[in-house]
Amino acid sequence: MKFSPLFWPVKLKGDTIYILDETLLPHKLAYIKAATCREAAKAIKEMKTRAFGQVSLVFYTFLLVLKQNKGSKNIFKVLQKTAGTINATRPTLPFKLLTDLVLGWAREGGLENKISGFLELLKAKRIQRAEEVSKFIRDKEAILTHCNVSGELPLIAEFCQRQGKRIEFYVTETRPYLQGSRLTAWELKRAGFPVTLMTDGMVASIMAQGKITKVIVGADQLAQNGDIANKIGTYQIALVAKHFKVPFYVLCPPASKAKTGKDIPIEIRPDKELLEYQGIRLAPYGVKGHYPAFDITPNRLITRHFNLNLQR
Repeated sequence: MKFSPLFWPVKLKGDTIYILDETLLPHKLAYIKAATCREAAKAIKEMKTRAFGQVSLVFYTFLLVLKQNKGSKNIFKVLQKTAGTINATRPTLPFKLLTDLVLGWAREGGLENKISGFLELLKAKRIQRAEEVSKFIRDKEAILTHCNVSGELPLIAEFCQRQGKRIEFYVTETRPYLQGSRLTAWELKRAGFPVTLMTDGMVASIMAQGKITKVIVGADQLAQNGDIANKIGTYQIALVAKHFKVPFYVLCPPASKAKTGKDIPIEIRPDKELLEYQGIRLAPYGVKGHYPAFDITPNRLITRHFNLNLQR
């Protein structure tokens, strides 16, 4: 398989974590280094990596801490401190589920092998999910996506290609971080699939013209009742898709402890991220900005969930 750099954007080499700096794409493919837990947490807070990149970074951070504290008698306390630092980074992503998993393994012993094995399982399950999704796509479909699903869309498209199906993508810019135009359009074009970029506000108009046959988005959190939290703007796309009877598919992580979407905390990012872009002021000084990074899409608007089943 051909993998997008976004499919597995974090690596551990020796005593250093290498993190794909997604803020530099599509102009530069470069990695930043994290040699401590705090540096890894900073990369999460500053959105240097996101989505699956942040998930994998959690596990690689624990592997790094284990290497740096080999032989320590207080290793469990060190791991608890690491978990606390990671959990404090971003509220909407349920990092505590991941850190609790690692701390549970630590009590059992053989933590390094368990983390490495889990990462391999995660990779295999993501590939398996991409193949499963491809079977629900017909020849000559036009798929709308919002934000970025960390390298899975090119993989889905490759499976479709192997099945003799020709598909194309419509990608929203995804304001204000522009993950759609900078990341998704880049990786799909890089993989050789046709891509049309559109503004976030064009969704209803494009669907009304019958140009979209399916919507596929990711999710940062899945509630137990099927509600999802995803990049702000997902909810309105789901509403429009329901109106035009366009199937709305979601690539989900395992369900969190949240019972419904109302139980998922929404991260409010600094308004500077909305009012400026790469140091350029986009709005008059004195104007306030409001940037909730996520919104909640209720289960009733979702045609199908493709959950990441991590059972062996």
